[in-house]
Amino acid sequence: MEQEIDLFIRFLATERGLSDNYQLSTRRSLTEFAGWCSSTRQIASARGVTQPVVSDYLSACKQRGLSASSIKLIVVALKIFFRFLREKGVVKRNPTETFNLPRIERYLPETLNELEVESLIESIDTKRPLGLRDRAIVELLYASGLRISELAAARLESMNFDEGILRVTGKGNKMRLVPVGRKACAALGVYISNERPTLVKRRSGSEIFLSSRGSKLTTARIWQIVKARARGSGLEANVYPHLLRHSFATHLLSNGADLRIIQEMLGHADISTTQVYTHVDQQRLKATHRKFHPRA
Repeated sequence: MEQEIDLFIRFLATERGLSDNYQLSTRRSLTEFAGWCSSTRQIASARGVTQPVVSDYLSACKQRGLSASSIKLIVVALKIFFRFLREKGVVKRNPTETFNLPRIERYLPETLNELEVESLIESIDTKRPLGLRDRAIVELLYASGLRISELAAARLESMNFDEGILRVTGKGNKMRLVPVGRKACAALGVYISNERPTLVKRRSGSEIFLSSRGSKLTTARIWQIVKARARGSGLEANVYPHLLRHSFATHLLSNGADLRIIQEMLGHADISTTQVYTHVDQQRLKATHRKFHPRA
């Protein structure tokens, strides 16, 4: 089954253009399934997999304590894998075609309110080393709703200061243009003009954000920077980069932005992913009503 998995992953990469992370996640799910089939059922090829085998595997995953969301990812990987093999004639029947995706309880994303975001940004001392860089990072995460990987990969040539637009490459290597507000533009401009040149080393690339060694900031390092700056601000909330993305979308919606436009700015392929922010906004409205209405 390993060769069949390799063939499928090459298809995802070359014909579907899906991201490296998606390929790795899918390969991991399929490899674990193949290992289970070999060790418990002595099945070495996808042709030997039947519907009861898949059902037993999913039951075993549930018994191991995997969450519904994790099992859903496994089911999706198996479904598209066997659909691919069926279309290629490798298997005669798709053993997963009758399986439904497990229902997942949807949790509303956490957000900061506008005052908390302001407090976080203003608490960063730009006169201290790397203060200009770190403020620009937080400003851009909130101003444009970037994923942490998109921010890490952002390059100088992708930023148009005249238009206030940043070109980013998101999931599935899909390129999109995102607006950058005037305050974030100003913070970026000051950092790029005054602090970034001091970080550049002989082997530095054109990424906007550099480490003290002149290398591209990793997503893990950006996470650490945001967490450290949040601790310095005194905020009690658990602040992390994706929280700023959630806050970006929620604040846009609460101030009247169209959901389709927010979807485009976030780079969501499906509007249903963006719709979760309407529930967040409804919760905010209800809380405000309960707090301030005399007969609430």
